Amino acid sequence: MTNSKTVWSSSQGDLRKDGQQSVSADSLPASQQTAYLHRESSGRGGKPVTLVKNLKLSADDLKSLAKKLKQECGTGGTVKNGVIEIQGEQRERIAEVLKALEYKVKIAGG
Repeated sequence: MTNSKTVWSSSQGDLRKDGQQSVSADSLPASQQTAYLHRESSGRGGKPVTLVKNLKLSADDLKSLAKKLKQECGTGGTVKNGVIEIQGEQRERIAEVLKALEYKVKIAGG
C-alpha cells in the first residue's frame, strides 16, 4: 500500500476560487461607492469581526484604507479576497471614518 495522493490540475488553474470576489485593478472614487459593514463571529471562536464589503478598489488602495481603519479603531485587521476585516465590533466607528472619506455607508446585520 502506498501513501500517494492523486493531484489534479487544469489549464485554468484552481477552479474552486471562481466564486470568490476578486480585487479590481482600478479604483472608483469614494463618492461613487457604497461600503457595506457587516459583523461576523462564526469560525472565529465567538470573537466579533467587522467586515467592509463591496468596495471597488485596487489592491494597494484596499491595503491603505485597511491601514487607516485599523489606526482609527486602534485594533488589528487584514484584507482577504477584496474584503477588509477589522477585529472587534467597530461598525459605528468605521462608518464615521468612511463617511468622512465621502463613502456612502450601509450597516448590515444585527
